[in-house]
Amino acid sequence: MKGSVKKSIVTRVRLAFLGVCLFSCAIIWKVSRIQFKEGDKWRALEQERRIVYQPVFATRGNIYSDNESIMATSLPFFRVAWDPSVVDDKTFDSGVDSLSLLLSRFFGDRTPKEYYRRLKNAKSGKLRYVRLNSRQINFQEKKMLAQWPIFRGGKNKGGVIFEKVDKRFRPFGGLAQRTIGFLNEDKNGAGLEFTYNRHLAGKDGEALFERLPGGNKPIYDGTEVKPQPGYDVKTTLDINLQDVAENALYKSLVDNSAQYGCVILMEVQTGEIKAVANLGKVADGVYREDYNYAIADQGRTEPGSTFKLASMMALLEDNPSLSLDDTVNTGRTGSMRIAGAVKTDTHAYGQLSVKQVIEKSSNIGVAKLINDHFSPNPSKYTDYLKKFGLGQPLGFQMAGEARPYIKDPHDRSWSRTSLSTMCIGYELKLAPLQTLAFYNAIANNGVKVQPMIVREIKQADKVLERFETKVLIPKICSDETLSKLRQMLEGVVLEGTASAIRTPDYSIAGKTGTAWKFKNGQYTKQYSTSFCGYFPADNPKYSCIVVVDSPKGANWSGAQVAAPIFREVADKAMARDMASQRPLLARAPANKSKVPYVRAGLQDELTLVCQKLGVSNHSQASGDDWVRANRADSNVNAVDWKPVAVRPGRVPDVTGLTLRDALFLLENRGLRVKAVGTGRVRQQSVAAGSGIRRGTVVTLALEPIGSKSAVAPQALPAPEPTQLTENKLITAVDQDETKRIKALKAKRLAQYRLSQEAARRAEAAKPKA
Repeated sequence: MKGSVKKSIVTRVRLAFLGVCLFSCAIIWKVSRIQFKEGDKWRALEQERRIVYQPVFATRGNIYSDNESIMATSLPFFRVAWDPSVVDDKTFDSGVDSLSLLLSRFFGDRTPKEYYRRLKNAKSGKLRYVRLNSRQINFQEKKMLAQWPIFRGGKNKGGVIFEKVDKRFRPFGGLAQRTIGFLNEDKNGAGLEFTYNRHLAGKDGEALFERLPGGNKPIYDGTEVKPQPGYDVKTTLDINLQDVAENALYKSLVDNSAQYGCVILMEVQTGEIKAVANLGKVADGVYREDYNYAIADQGRTEPGSTFKLASMMALLEDNPSLSLDDTVNTGRTGSMRIAGAVKTDTHAYGQLSVKQVIEKSSNIGVAKLINDHFSPNPSKYTDYLKKFGLGQPLGFQMAGEARPYIKDPHDRSWSRTSLSTMCIGYELKLAPLQTLAFYNAIANNGVKVQPMIVREIKQADKVLERFETKVLIPKICSDETLSKLRQMLEGVVLEGTASAIRTPDYSIAGKTGTAWKFKNGQYTKQYSTSFCGYFPADNPKYSCIVVVDSPKGANWSGAQVAAPIFREVADKAMARDMASQRPLLARAPANKSKVPYVRAGLQDELTLVCQKLGVSNHSQASGDDWVRANRADSNVNAVDWKPVAVRPGRVPDVTGLTLRDALFLLENRGLRVKAVGTGRVRQQSVAAGSGIRRGTVVTLALEPIGSKSAVAPQALPAPEPTQLTENKLITAVDQDETKRIKALKAKRLAQYRLSQEAARRAEAAKPKA
């Protein structure tokens, strides 16, 4: 019995061992088959999956002010990667110690030994892509790293890879931050960046990338589709007036510990917005532009007393015989029940003229006039408001405009008190921009225009789309009504609630507003203060609205809080206009400096110079491509770059380049260079595109920069009325870059002289015939 059990166990063990052996043999056979017989197939499949097309993002367009100062632009930044497979052992061994030390000092995240081991392991492991650091470096730093040991061999010999990343940059910091707006990774955002993303974004390109451990390495095989940069957006904003508006608003918000505020300044006839400021409290004494209170839902509130002007317009239109001298009794207590609701004034005014009702901002006076006239047919009153365009959005050029709310007798919430309450600015909601557009129509002789903040869509100097002033209502009211309303608004500043901002230098017309805040189902003792008007009153050029929400302290009314901001903005705007209107002989000559037209060179260098000088520039090339500028009209303030074909084995076209760049391109291809003259290359003796024969002498005829035979310079605004030279263009970048370029010029010139001397010696050493 025991023997049979033992025999059974041994048999099972043997069968199991045999099964394992057979399975192992099957594995070995399959591995061998995959490795040798099917190896080519799987390697090809792996290669196919490893090489993928990925988008190359386009450079985003710029946003400009009205005088083409850059308000938002994209600056190039770079990530540093390395391909050790292209670096020969001799170059690596001689430079790895120095490179490790430099990387450690520059990035500061690893010791030199750690960088040494990282570089050594990548080289010995035959890696083809290593991202050395995740930090993004700027253009100046990129140029510095390109001169380091190993890296100075460039992409093909040194293995250094600079991956370009565009970052949005605002030269004026937080100025008009909310108006410029933003766009996040999900393509959501606000402001001009979001609204005009279709124009600004451009068209992405496409290139081959190889999937490798550590990241994707770009493959430059000539099949890449280069991205097309986005278009520029030119706004109507005035940088100086924007700065004035923001500073005046900020000081008032801090002094009154208010919750938020906004200012809009607009040209009367064109509707062009010259400044729009939005500030909200995020902490005690700290204000930031998080919301667009001027245009969007966050600022849509009950306007209060500034709406009384619309009520008076409806009354005067429906009752033309009503005179400004007609009187209304507001009582002797400052309080009166009208249509079932108690209306109060800050003072007991007694008998007031119609004109004084607006000048004193009497709630009782307006409510009594409107209720007595329209109570038999309230729809007539609301129909007038809709006729004035107050019930519909303005169709503003920027996304997010609030929808106004004007209550109608057909609404379920309408009550017998609604008419007397609406007429003084409650039970309805408007955004500040919508109130301003109404006042602007009064200043513009009854023509209601659509506010405008974008003037042009451009590609370099070419205007693709121009926006003209759009008339919303050709005549908002009769001339007779218009005259009466303007007298009322001027009276508010001369003798009424805003008399504190009266100035002898110019006339102001406007209306104060102080509205109770509605919270938790009831009106509170918190106020929304405002002032809306235009100036100069006798010949209006600008209209403006100021809103300050929930001020705290002794000052709580529109006359005390909002009107002084209006006056400060108006003073600065009028001072600028008065200066511009001085007699020609009394003004300093407003010369425009001529700057040399930068004809050709490395795109990165030329783009950086243009960005530092605030010059619009566009390119169809990317990376370190050589580019050439199109000929342009002398009145144009933009440059359009076109790629210069630099083909292997062919003589490049170096006309228009500086001698430094021409030497770099030609001598690196084994050609000898002889230069005649100074300046830029005017002509080359060997035609561009010819086959290269090493040692061939190429004679370059140079011409002085600024000579008549050169391309005509462009007229660009400069800080001083002097002739800018090419050296001053480079100095505009910064002093360090100037020193580096001068040193590089000297080095290349020395190399050129050495090559010339070596050629002469070789010629002299030849046996004479």
